Amino acid sequence: MNSASTSATATAETAYDQIDQRQLTRNQRSLIGLVVMGNLSEFFDLFLIGFVVALLTKPWDLTGFEAGTILACSGLGTVLGAIVWGRLADSMGRRTAFFWCVLMFVGFTALTLLTPERGWWMLALLRIGVGMGVGGLNITSIPYVQEFVPTKHRGFLAGLGSVFIPAGLFLGSLAQKAVGDNWRMLIALGCVPILLLVWLRFVPESPRFYQTRGRDEEARKSLAWAMDIPVEQVGALPALSQAESTSYASLFRHHLKPLVVITVGSFCFIMGGFAVQSWGQTLLKDGFQFDIGTVAVLFMLVSLADLIGRLGSAFLADRIGRRYTMLLFGLLGAAGCFIAAFSHGSAWLFFAAICIIMMFGDGAFGILNAFGAEQFPTTSRSTGLGLGYGIGATAKIIGPFLMGAMIGGNAVKQNVTLGIITPAFSFFGVCFVIGAIAYMFAKKRRDAHSKRSKKLLGPRDQQQLAPGVAAYGAGVP
Repeated sequence: MNSASTSATATAETAYDQIDQRQLTRNQRSLIGLVVMGNLSEFFDLFLIGFVVALLTKPWDLTGFEAGTILACSGLGTVLGAIVWGRLADSMGRRTAFFWCVLMFVGFTALTLLTPERGWWMLALLRIGVGMGVGGLNITSIPYVQEFVPTKHRGFLAGLGSVFIPAGLFLGSLAQKAVGDNWRMLIALGCVPILLLVWLRFVPESPRFYQTRGRDEEARKSLAWAMDIPVEQVGALPALSQAESTSYASLFRHHLKPLVVITVGSFCFIMGGFAVQSWGQTLLKDGFQFDIGTVAVLFMLVSLADLIGRLGSAFLADRIGRRYTMLLFGLLGAAGCFIAAFSHGSAWLFFAAICIIMMFGDGAFGILNAFGAEQFPTTSRSTGLGLGYGIGATAKIIGPFLMGAMIGGNAVKQNVTLGIITPAFSFFGVCFVIGAIAYMFAKKRRDAHSKRSKKLLGPRDQQQLAPGVAAYGAGVP
């Protein structure tokens, strides 16, 4: 009798129930590690351009417009990459998209080594290609993790991919300190992430992507890999609810509100954080007269503050909720901007303000994109996140270009004054406030797999609920 009862329970248990009830396996940790290293590596590559521009300002006599154009082109590439690769990840698979994004940003980084002296226009164009790979990888990796891990830890584990991005800035600072003024050697280090493709060979495609393509047997194999069990022991695959088109028209028709929230929220949070990442080195070096070695050390501290902030937002999101985490971090990031705006020429107060901005304003990215992905069903998760974040990421173009246009001059150094810093950082502070409020209109995360929910639902109700959970994931109401 007991044996029969146990067998019946096992039969009713779905594969996703099994994942929810188990500890993380070595294979799941491997996937999370791959995504963490991928995001760290790509942003190491992306952040390098901030150091490169700081190094080339004097030798190439860069104007504010020219430096701003180089930095804005990196942002343009990120926008295009997020939109294009978000859609492609839903149509060709998370793993395949991940592969091509790595290949793209490493390939264009390698081509950057061919840039001639004073060839700022070529450097700018190649950064578009680098940015496309970077933007695509960040968007692709979040659903990739979410579709392999337990529901109750999905926010934190998916957020880990973004949490360690500041370590890329830290490594960039170390690299700059090690190679000194040799900017080509700095760029060459950005080619090392090609080794990630070896790691990727040992990780399968997302099971939920396989299911959306009717390839259930391959989905079961992916789940068996994740749980590190024989495929015969994998529970039933709940039928996906009605699959919807991943077209952009479908997103505007059925998911307009979350699309607007993600677009506005992403734009506002990116505006403040990316301006510091791209112009912070130059402001400290040429505006406040720190030598390049000191700037490298200071940005190691900035990256540490950012890392702590991202860990904090990812941790708090599963405890106080995604929306309140975004509100808190946005308001604190705004406070940092206002401190910077009215630092009255004090270099160390301005630096402290940058640390606050990056800890909270940029630190919100520990959960920002994971929360955004939870707003859409599985079949259009990457497309929705990619489009919303991609449009919002136009801030990566507008922010650096706006700073460059304000600075202007024949050389960046000559016009970096308090008069520029005050209006610029006041504007960034307002952006953070708007972004914080925008995320309060996002859908609440509803954990349909939680123990409390299962106590309130009978077995029959749980069976009816399971297909919807499998199709949409716990992040979608």
